[in-house]
Amino acid sequence: MDTGTHLVIGLGLAGLAHVDPVVASDSAVATAIMIGTIIGSQAPDFDTVLRLRGNATYIKNHRGLSHSLPAIAIWTLLITGGLALFFDGLPIATALLWVFIAVAFHVFTDLFNTYGTQAARPFSNKWISWNIIHIFDPVIFISHVLAIFLWAVHLVEPERLFPLLYAFLALYYVWRTWVHYRLESTAHRSDPQYAKGDKYTFIPTVNLHHCQVVKSQANGSYMLGEYKNDKLQWIDCVRCDVHPAVEASKKHPNIASLLYFTSFACADVKEHEWGYEVRWMDVRYRHRKQYPFVAVLLMDRQYQTIDSYVGWLSESRLGKRLRVDLY
Repeated sequence: MDTGTHLVIGLGLAGLAHVDPVVASDSAVATAIMIGTIIGSQAPDFDTVLRLRGNATYIKNHRGLSHSLPAIAIWTLLITGGLALFFDGLPIATALLWVFIAVAFHVFTDLFNTYGTQAARPFSNKWISWNIIHIFDPVIFISHVLAIFLWAVHLVEPERLFPLLYAFLALYYVWRTWVHYRLESTAHRSDPQYAKGDKYTFIPTVNLHHCQVVKSQANGSYMLGEYKNDKLQWIDCVRCDVHPAVEASKKHPNIASLLYFTSFACADVKEHEWGYEVRWMDVRYRHRKQYPFVAVLLMDRQYQTIDSYVGWLSESRLGKRLRVDLY
């Protein structure tokens, strides 16, 4: 989820913590738990500091180790230990419980997004992305903001309000999961271009009734479309090039970072007087007829690197970022 959503969830979990008599009976403990749940709900994303080491490192590792099973335990211990330094007599077991819930809930909600996490590490390095909830979901955000407001102005007691909020959200997640499963499992029935071996991936948007659709075809190409108003419409087709330059590009760290992160990468090769431009794009992310999440490698005729880039960039800005005039 986005940073704002994780923030309101941290506040929401602080309200939910009032079902615990130890928290509800002591304002100092309640304050400590609120600080703990807010920090805990943000902690796994502290790996954004990896941007300082470059886009390739950030893309390969963001939501990786920091969202793993050992990391959940480490974040919990570090945050609780920090709280104990500032709050004398803090009930450690209570603090551990609620900080753990905040950190684990962050990782759990991120599993439902398209970006995904490596939450199963160290048992598996696979990226888990269920594509069920958009990174910003208005229902989740607005319901939290409303509940926090009712709590702040003392209209409803938190021990009554927040259990209802999270019961509602649990049902919401179940409903969204069922709808997602139904759409993917029945998409072929409404697709006149369906062929055996086609695989459909529905990607949520902010609009609950609008999804982007990626169809992986047996020939290695992709169809991109939209599911809107109960109708499936194809709007683009991306064919992946097969070329020696494509294979050579896979050895470059920037390309390797993108390929490590996504299984929806497609390569496009353009020949120039000076060599080859190999552009890998993640076809899950389509915006204004472009695929802005890319890894681009410029090579000479001997497949030696001239320049490269990986990250989010529009078509117009990409040429300015690289040293060679692409066109």
